[in-house]
Amino acid sequence: MSHGISIGALAKRTQCQAETIRFYEREGLLPAPARSQGNYRQYDLTHVERLSFIRHCRSLDMTLDEIRALLDFRDAPTRNCAEVSALLDEHVRHVADRIAELRRLERQLKHLRGLCASPGQAERCGILNEMSRAAKGGNRQAAAGHVHGSHSRRGTVTSI
Repeated sequence: MSHGISIGALAKRTQCQAETIRFYEREGLLPAPARSQGNYRQYDLTHVERLSFIRHCRSLDMTLDEIRALLDFRDAPTRNCAEVSALLDEHVRHVADRIAELRRLERQLKHLRGLCASPGQAERCGILNEMSRAAKGGNRQAAAGHVHGSHSRRGTVTSI
């Protein structure tokens, strides 16, 4: 395959920052490219395709470990893909959990908003007073209500 795509051209073509491309290389998701005589990275069409796949996985909110597992399967096309289905099932469960967390957070915020029916002095603000009470009391529910973006796999994908 012909080499010759610069990191800037690859970034533009895949709508990805150059630093992100270098990060994916360091993480082993994207193979190191050939180098020019001046030691510049020289990518090819396989890099474009692989980076596009990685970017699509990230748009589905997949973790680097999940992407790594999927790439391992792509790199071994004769392997049984049952683990790919298990990985996706686990990811769907995680998304459902996050949606439930977001709904709980929405209810908390609406409850807080309901504590201040009309504007007035900040010292009498029901929202601020409730938030202060919760903070002083070490409100675990408030801390637990934070929606976490990443997740750990629960062991459904065994070979990465």
